[in-house]
Amino acid sequence: MEQALALVGGSTLGPVRNPRRGPHDGTSRAAPSSSDPGTGTPDSSDPGTGAPGIGGSHGSAPNGSRPGPRAPDSGTPNPGDASPRSTPNGGAPDRRIRSTDAPGSRRPAAGGSAKAPAGSGAGTRTGDRVRPAASTPRPADPAPPLSWSRARAVAARAGRVGPLAAVRLPLDRALGHVLAEPLGALTDLPSFDTSAMDGWAVAGPGPWTFETGAGILAGRSEATALPDGSAVRIATGARIPPEATAVIRSEHAYADEDKGLLYAERSVATGQDIRPRGQECRSGEQLVPAGTVVTPAVLGLAAAAGYDALPAVPRPRVDILVLGDELLTTGLPHDGLIRDALGPMLGPWLRALGAEVAGPRRLGDDAGALRDVLAASDADLIVTTGGTAAGPVDHVHPVLDELGAELLVDGVAVRPGHPMLLARLPAPEQPGEYAERPPKTRHGETAKQGGAATERRAGTPDGPYLVGLPGNPLAAVSGLMTLVEPLLAGLAGRPAQDAYRALVHAEVHGHPHDTRLVPVVHRAGRAGGRDHVAPLRYNGPAMLRGIAAADGLAVVEPGGVRSGTEVEILDLPWAPATPWTEGCFT
Repeated sequence: MEQALALVGGSTLGPVRNPRRGPHDGTSRAAPSSSDPGTGTPDSSDPGTGAPGIGGSHGSAPNGSRPGPRAPDSGTPNPGDASPRSTPNGGAPDRRIRSTDAPGSRRPAAGGSAKAPAGSGAGTRTGDRVRPAASTPRPADPAPPLSWSRARAVAARAGRVGPLAAVRLPLDRALGHVLAEPLGALTDLPSFDTSAMDGWAVAGPGPWTFETGAGILAGRSEATALPDGSAVRIATGARIPPEATAVIRSEHAYADEDKGLLYAERSVATGQDIRPRGQECRSGEQLVPAGTVVTPAVLGLAAAAGYDALPAVPRPRVDILVLGDELLTTGLPHDGLIRDALGPMLGPWLRALGAEVAGPRRLGDDAGALRDVLAASDADLIVTTGGTAAGPVDHVHPVLDELGAELLVDGVAVRPGHPMLLARLPAPEQPGEYAERPPKTRHGETAKQGGAATERRAGTPDGPYLVGLPGNPLAAVSGLMTLVEPLLAGLAGRPAQDAYRALVHAEVHGHPHDTRLVPVVHRAGRAGGRDHVAPLRYNGPAMLRGIAAADGLAVVEPGGVRSGTEVEILDLPWAPATPWTEGCFT
């Protein structure tokens, strides 16, 4: 019966999967591979210019069927993909949000469902939520994965969905935060006329009479008026005495001690080497706009302008959950176990993107532990590693279904890393907090029919975002740059990364349908040539050798690019400002 239902797309039993998400190209496991699963081509075959072009297959569906060619990203199923794809238990692929019911019902194990009595029309409960009954209409086939550019746009919009919070931070704690408000000058800069040089303050034409002594020093009280035809020694930063007309640098003046006269050895212009009051800014003038990252220079400017504390956006708080029983934290790989490369990498990477990051939590392949941590998290963003595909221990989708999360992005047409996802978790439940609304699709668009979902009352905060990264290391980097970077920029109030293009000096093969992200290094032009980027050789989904030497990722459109053409570049958070060469790592 289940097979018959699967053939017509009507089965609603068990967990469901995106038919394009499978155990290929950056799936839930970080095990090294002798070939690039997303391309069907050995990783080592690329002689420094990216992996060769690949065939039209996106990998087998769980039942072994081959998806048809992918239609352009239109938000509608591709006719070539209309053939049914069964999930591991025969269910039709469906990523819908689950509706809610009264609290107090029992919670089955993640990935499972308590089935309602046949013909009852009742939903099945998971914790405090109730799944739609099997008779609820379901779409026969979900939408195809989002294009890479649309997925980034969805992540950026999600980060900007609400107003930014603001806190006042002392200057010694504000470094790296983002200004929540424009920084206006609290005083004129400088706040009085000052000397720009060590030398002599003079009034009128010379030669000038002077008296011996220390003269006017910085930080001393206002000097008395300087009579016409007289001079006084002055230090850099000292207040200019009233009636002074210029400052003569010490090396440009001759003082005749016997006669008590000062002579200028160069012509003297009115106002020379004097910093007039308000030369840099006037009180109330905007110094830097909101959204500016507080650098050491911004701290110095703020201090000069009279600030003791700055209005800043709190850094987004991020939890990292490392999934997978096969991961080691120390020692050499052995007996089918491999080292966890993502746990040590993600924390520093996320901090470089402006987040406050807790230490990684290692949950293994435990759906219950994952569910409990997600339900209790008070972070702004949760990042998981692995478990986003359709394998037997890939628990992320079933747990998100059980918790009633909204999938904003469920698969991206990018290689490596296409099984990545972005979801919004509900806030911890409280009785009476919900109102019915039409359900949404997995890309956040309102569904036209079927089922019901929940929406919190106005003013009730939503739960954290979750980005599910594939387990393969370079595929996870792809997810970081595709979803996490624009999402965190919005949450932190940072400006989005400026897109720019650069010449690529090598042919870079592309996927027939999907975008490729290829590690590149900047190189300076020679003999009058333009600066350019060169693709790095080790760019398979499970490899980090290329990205460790890279300045950024080249965005390679489907079909690839020829040498001498321009490609969009995504800079890594620590990329240097000047070109460099990659050394021995390539």
